[in-house]
Amino acid sequence: MSRRFPDLNDLELLVGVDDHGSLSAASRIVDMAQPNASRTIKKLERQLGVILLRRSTTGSTLTPQGTVIAHWARQVLTGANQLIDVAEGLQVERSAELTVAASMTVAEHLMPGWLGSFRQLHTDVKIHLQVHNSTHVFERIADGSCDVGFVESPTIPTGLNNIMVARDSLVVVVDAAHPWARRRKALTVAELASTPLLVREPGSGTRTTLDVALQEYDRATPLLELGSGAAIRTSVLGGVGPSVMSTLAVADQVASGELRTLAVDGLNLDRVLRAVWRGPRQLGGPAGELVKLVRRTSTSNSN
Repeated sequence: MSRRFPDLNDLELLVGVDDHGSLSAASRIVDMAQPNASRTIKKLERQLGVILLRRSTTGSTLTPQGTVIAHWARQVLTGANQLIDVAEGLQVERSAELTVAASMTVAEHLMPGWLGSFRQLHTDVKIHLQVHNSTHVFERIADGSCDVGFVESPTIPTGLNNIMVARDSLVVVVDAAHPWARRRKALTVAELASTPLLVREPGSGTRTTLDVALQEYDRATPLLELGSGAAIRTSVLGGVGPSVMSTLAVADQVASGELRTLAVDGLNLDRVLRAVWRGPRQLGGPAGELVKLVRRTSTSNSN
């Protein structure tokens, strides 16, 4: 019996739900009318035999099964993009190219501005952006499939060059109805460590930063592991539980009051964002120009 493979556009919509937290947001990103997006997901559910969305009057979000399928859909789309990249690389006439890998937090909140500024200065450079967690970014750099990577992981594998490009910090967040939202006293580190949290998957820079910070404490089993910051943010907003997230990922929701932050007494969750690459210590070409631009941008924003 022959298998019918899902349409890549359908998978892109599903991944968009995972990245942006709802079907309505994903449909806007892919420029698809909401009724068409709903029909597309229903078609994909019939094809795969799995319920992908939890539908309610307030919107549609991924089911646990949908989160798993979105994870594998992301890998399929990455492979399809690599196929196109290889095909384009076989063309006789090629312009200058730059392949960048970025961890998800950096890719979602910082990379659009960085690449937009770079493109204005280097209109002849064709840019390929790959989005992975930090561990997979290191793998892409190590095997030579990317020119430069940007990560938030506190540890860098040996054999890779790196330089600080920006700073970020993690913060404990809860929804406005959570009991902690009315708390006046800071959390203790032990309280945070013993609380089941919504966390990113192993290999994520955010997960690694938290694990390193709490390594001396007995840890509760995670409440749920999710593959993107957007999915975690949506779950926290939905009252599923607390999480520790990048300030970049929750700034708008904290400003609006939808999410509340909590201090943790004696715990420093500041972190460094780094560019990483393989080869000569001095990074040249388009990749080197991008790193220089990012460092200039980050320095000017901090002043």
